[in-house]
Amino acid sequence: SPEQATALKALAQARQPVLLFGTTGSGKTEVYLKAVEELLAMDPQAQALVMVPEINLTPQLEARFTERFAQHGVVSLHSGLTPAQRLAHWLSAHLGQARIVLGTRMAVFASLPRLRLIVVDEEHDPSYKSQEGARYSARDLAILRSRLENDHADGPHTDALPRCRVLLGSATPSLESWHAAQQGRYLRLDMPQRVGGG
Repeated sequence: SPEQATALKALAQARQPVLLFGTTGSGKTEVYLKAVEELLAMDPQAQALVMVPEINLTPQLEARFTERFAQHGVVSLHSGLTPAQRLAHWLSAHLGQARIVLGTRMAVFASLPRLRLIVVDEEHDPSYKSQEGARYSARDLAILRSRLENDHADGPHTDALPRCRVLLGSATPSLESWHAAQQGRYLRLDMPQRVGGG
């Protein structure tokens, strides 16, 4: 749709984290897919991290990404994997064999040496906050990780576009993200129309 195309163009030029404020059914997932597709076409070694709040959402998203990007290597990281599966997927990401990693909040810690895009779907969801053991917000760590990736980029990058972008998507953004967008720290992109006019 025109809204999706506008969002993708703005994401490509954004110098700060992007908050994609799209109503349910507006096609946010397609924006994620296209953003990853453009990234992989531009950089033959780039990696993308796509996070979802709940483990039960991972198989649906994994099916969509695998259908479109099977040749690039798609792995998942979540608590439903066996230790052997988790290690194999982690190593695949670490070695650059998997260019797309899908997962829950634990995936924010994945070793991705060529990380260029982090997508946090349903960024408002409280499941991104770990309340046991080490307490953290995976959404906030995604923002921090992007900043660190950009700070440690090779070569001059003061005027260049960020090396690693962050895309936060939600139909009901968190107050923190909404405030950050109002303050100009995040770029807010609106997609109020449902695909197909529903």
